[in-house]
Amino acid sequence: MAIFQTRKIQSFITFIIVLAAILWIYQDNILSISVLKKSTVKSELSEEQVKDTPYLEKIDNFIIKEYSSDQILLHTIEADVYKSYKDSPVQLEAVKVTKFDEKQNETLTLTSNRAVLFKSGSIHFIGEVEIKTLSGISHEIDTELLVVKGDQIKSNRDVFYLGEKAKIKAQGMDMNTNSDLVNLNGDVEILQDSGAILTTKNLLISYSSGDKRYESNEKTVYKSNENVVNADKGVNINMKSERTKLLGDVTIVNSFGSSLTSYDLIIDQSNGGEIFKSDSPSRFQSNTVDIKAKKMHYDAITKKLKLTDEVKATYE
Repeated sequence: MAIFQTRKIQSFITFIIVLAAILWIYQDNILSISVLKKSTVKSELSEEQVKDTPYLEKIDNFIIKEYSSDQILLHTIEADVYKSYKDSPVQLEAVKVTKFDEKQNETLTLTSNRAVLFKSGSIHFIGEVEIKTLSGISHEIDTELLVVKGDQIKSNRDVFYLGEKAKIKAQGMDMNTNSDLVNLNGDVEILQDSGAILTTKNLLISYSSGDKRYESNEKTVYKSNENVVNADKGVNINMKSERTKLLGDVTIVNSFGSSLTSYDLIIDQSNGGEIFKSDSPSRFQSNTVDIKAKKMHYDAITKKLKLTDEVKATYE
């Protein structure tokens, strides 16, 4: 009996030693898991506390001005409502930020229904934001988070740019406050009011000679009711004239199985039309004919194709 008890004690001691060794080996992982759980719970509690915690201070018709060391006005922040909290950034409602140049002229304004102001001076706009530049250009952005810090405006979230006769979706955006240029980053989808859709990457929105342009050097696809157009060197869209130029080698495929190949294709959508035209060598192919020409004009609505200048046709 004594021997049995001794063996039980030895087995128990052995188990304790093994358990201690296991705990020693994995102590960092166990600690990490414990800390992670506590941090997650703390974070969730903090979010709930922000919603429920009363503000420390509320100011109606709030305005703050920031000056340089030479007492030159840099920018102003105005809001209908200002709310400060103990452990959270300031909340602003119906906010307007105005930047000034050295001569105290307005260079940029940003307006939004909601924004968050951090102690660092960084401002995070939430939802729809209107950006007006020195030249009077207006950019309307809708995103979860738009960060303004110094001369940079940036978002790494999905962005909707509300353009003329089109809505553009991108994976982010950035711009310099001293420029009219807007970069829409990543995959870009242009949803035109006409129903046509263009997909490309890294779209630049510029403004020159009174016209707003959308430009990309990436491969682009244009899709309308019965046509799909692929271009290998990008796109240039003039929203005022409603003309889209698809750059490089272009292939047009329609729902009837025929195809057109050309170079630097112009799509004219003015007056509700959809006309494809090119002054570069073009080729039309179907099951029964192969036609080559120097110029091409195709009305996608009436489905009339005109091939001109040194036309050569081969019939099967």
